[in-house]
Parts: sequence; C-alpha cells; structure tokens
Amino acid sequence: MTASLRAATVADAEAIAATMADCFTATFGHLYDPADLAQFLSELTLERWRAELADPAFAFLIAEADGAAVGFAKLGPHSLPVTPTGPMIELRQLYLTVNQQGSGLAQRMMDWTIATARERGARELFLSVYVDNHRARRFYERYGFAEVGAYTFMVGNHADEDHLMRLQL
Repeated sequence: MTASLRAATVADAEAIAATMADCFTATFGHLYDPADLAQFLSELTLERWRAELADPAFAFLIAEADGAAVGFAKLGPHSLPVTPTGPMIELRQLYLTVNQQGSGLAQRMMDWTIATARERGARELFLSVYVDNHRARRFYERYGFAEVGAYTFMVGNHADEDHLMRLQL
C-alpha cells in the first residue's frame, strides 16, 4: 500500500516516539553498548514529543501505511553548531521503517521538508548525518546538500561523528 503523508499533531506523539525508537534501533542499534542506546532512547520522552508537536517553531510530517506510522520528518529551530548566513531551519529527523526504504517515500518526505522550510522563510536548511550512514548522505547530496562541518552526536556516553550538511534554498 502507498503511504499517506499528513501534518502530525500532538495526538501522534506516541506513534512518532515508537517510530523513532524502532527506526533508530534498527539502523544504529548495533553500534552502541545497550546501556548507551537505552539512555539515548529514554531521553526521548513522550512529554518531549508532545511539547515539540505543540510548539509552532517545529513542523512535523507523519507517514502512515495501513493505519500505522511508518516514518516521520521533523523541522525545528537552530540547534546545530553552524553559522547561518540568513534565515535557516534544521531537519532534525527524517526516519522511515526498513520496509518503506526504497519505496520513494523518503523523496516525498524530503520534498515536503524543502517546501515547508521555504514556506517558513528559510534560506538555508541544515542537518547532521552519521559519517557512516552513506545511504542517507547520498540521498541528501542528490537534493543538493553539501558538507559544511563536523558535529559530535551523543548516544548515551558514546560520541558519534556526524557530518553537518547545508542546502541553500
């Protein structure tokens, strides 16, 4: 079944939290000590998701298939160690379940991300991507993102190296 996309609301907090935990664990879980992974996931509380979903500074998209969440994207305000040259926004997360990867859904979600960033007046879109996540990096590069620096992303007590990427809108 083709997934549908819609703006997420506070009522989607549980589905987004579960999707994030499932996708992050499936993609990166093997890289971490179980205690570090558990600590990282425990910080992504339902209250935090609800607060961000209710905050107009954030924009969420949820992807659903057969009545279940299969992915989401989240745009939010400046938090990465970058120096914007104008109005900017960050792609904080874009996750898809394994069974949806390669389906074209990521492209639809990125199209929404870029359109929403522009609608919000951003001239730059920033993100970070794990250095060894080559598939995601190639995906972002196809959209015109370019590396602009490095960033340390913490998962529990484990420090990952991420690439900072920027798209001029």
